[in-house]
Amino acid sequence: MLNDDFSLFDLAPGRTLGPYRIERPHRSSGFASVLEAREEPSGARVELSVFPSAMFDGLAQAKSFASLLESWRQISSSHVLRVREVKLVGNGNVLVASDYPPGRTLRAWLEEHRRMDPLAVAELGQQLLDGAIEVHRQGLVHGDIKPSTIFVAERKGRGGLHAIMVDGGVTAGLWNAKHLGDRTALIGTPFYAPVEQFGGESPDVRSDVYNIATVMFELATGVLPWPGKSLLEVFQAKLDKRAPSMLQRAPGVKVPAELERVVLQGLMADRKDRYASAEQFKAALNSVPVA
Repeated sequence: MLNDDFSLFDLAPGRTLGPYRIERPHRSSGFASVLEAREEPSGARVELSVFPSAMFDGLAQAKSFASLLESWRQISSSHVLRVREVKLVGNGNVLVASDYPPGRTLRAWLEEHRRMDPLAVAELGQQLLDGAIEVHRQGLVHGDIKPSTIFVAERKGRGGLHAIMVDGGVTAGLWNAKHLGDRTALIGTPFYAPVEQFGGESPDVRSDVYNIATVMFELATGVLPWPGKSLLEVFQAKLDKRAPSMLQRAPGVKVPAELERVVLQGLMADRKDRYASAEQFKAALNSVPVA
């Protein structure tokens, strides 16, 4: 059982939350404590994300957020981390138990390798779009796709990497649970968020398209599409109708023109000018000769 007297001190290694025995902290997250744990008695390794009650304005908001994340149990994709269980813990804390993501974050991979060759960028982009297609098919939105919410692992018997998106629906779920349709301050990551989210609009399908295009641009060049270190500088750069060329942002880096064209289409400032769906983005990407 998960007790009503739960406190954040219960997140220490060796403690248990229901069937889950905590082993150690796993990774950083902007909203949750993310832990490595074992499910008993099976011994399966799992990832626990605990969203503290202090994030919510009362139990009703916490319940709404938990209900939205519960929908992610429907997702069946090898490129989206499987959600096993969502529960309210104590007085308004939300616990999400997921499969344990293999490999390491794409951010860690980039810190070591800096950038990918174009063929690998196209392959990874297709995987992310496959995951997004399944998410969108269920009427859901990831809302915050970026290198720290993508895990990559070496594929056995094959070259390249296998990508898995984590933290699905957290940003969109918080937006809906906390504001119920009102416009609000940006929830998400400004370097990867589309322009409309700076104005307080909820993430949607084309926001995910924008996120994935941003990730692909960074993978191909080693830098983000827009210059600027502060939120204001980044926002002003994103107001341009389209992102700068890859050569402009990374002189000397060679990227096939067709791959660049397809990626830049996903980065249009006006969402109406982007791909209408992840399917459209993937179809365009599949037509690119990058070998």
